[in-house]
Amino acid sequence: MRKEKCKVYDISIIGAAIIDILAAPVSETVFSTGSCPMDTIQMSFGGDALNEAVILSRLGKKVQLITKVGEDEAGKRVLNFMEENRLSVESVKIQKDLATGINIVLINEKGERHFLTNPHGSLRKLAFEDINGCLDDAAPIVSFAGMFVSPLLNIAKMKQLFARIKGKDRFLAVDMTKAKNGETLEDIEELLPYIDCIFPNEEEIALLTGERDPFKNAKRLVSCGVKTAVVKCGADGCVVADRQGVRAIPAVPVKVCLDTTGAGDSFAAGFLWGIANGWQIDECARFACAAASCTVEAYGAAGGIHSLEDVRRRMR
Repeated sequence: MRKEKCKVYDISIIGAAIIDILAAPVSETVFSTGSCPMDTIQMSFGGDALNEAVILSRLGKKVQLITKVGEDEAGKRVLNFMEENRLSVESVKIQKDLATGINIVLINEKGERHFLTNPHGSLRKLAFEDINGCLDDAAPIVSFAGMFVSPLLNIAKMKQLFARIKGKDRFLAVDMTKAKNGETLEDIEELLPYIDCIFPNEEEIALLTGERDPFKNAKRLVSCGVKTAVVKCGADGCVVADRQGVRAIPAVPVKVCLDTTGAGDSFAAGFLWGIANGWQIDECARFACAAASCTVEAYGAAGGIHSLEDVRRRMR
């Protein structure tokens, strides 16, 4: 880890920090054509935690990013990108024998993305031991940005991590990706009472419950102990459930959807920005929808938000 003066953070983010190589628009004919011209091929930065952290930093928050990279050129680029975005690198573990994660992101004509990932890179190698030593300095708000991303953070390790985080009465938010080993809601039920807010999308929660209705799924999460459940529904906005009930929050309209990469991470960042400012839950959800709408109008996970005004403009 690079050494620097300890900071007081508004929000701590735990998860992946990698490089994305984007290509768009990609059609299915790419596999039957010798050469396919793209409108754009570019290097960007990604990973659930890095995306959230960059957006929150650009919105004006002091962010601790707890992550892991390799001691390689890609890792150096990630660290430099963090510093360019006023993110501390104090809590980044740099591992010699590890390749920093690089994803190939194929974006179709609708802006939907498909990932090619390296299971041996840093994306899948974050462990409890990489995180634990950084938690003494963690902020009052902690986001675990990637449930089911790293196999080393299995359900038992997540329970250990969540208990450690909540030991100091912090606000714990959890985002996720699709369950990879057939996990169900019952499998993670012991984790849910630790969670103040969870952000699955429609597909992710449906895989866990077997139910397609986002209203029922949000209510079920709350009944299992989550304080607030927010099911992300893409162009339909989100569904929020808590002890006060369940309701839909509409999406913010967009001019064009170029790339949905990082939209869910921007949503989570926007929501946490509201929490950090003491907003009510529905206000947080509306701001989150506005942040996501900025992201899909640009290529790259953090390409659509450069300042707080970018998001506030969508709220008017």
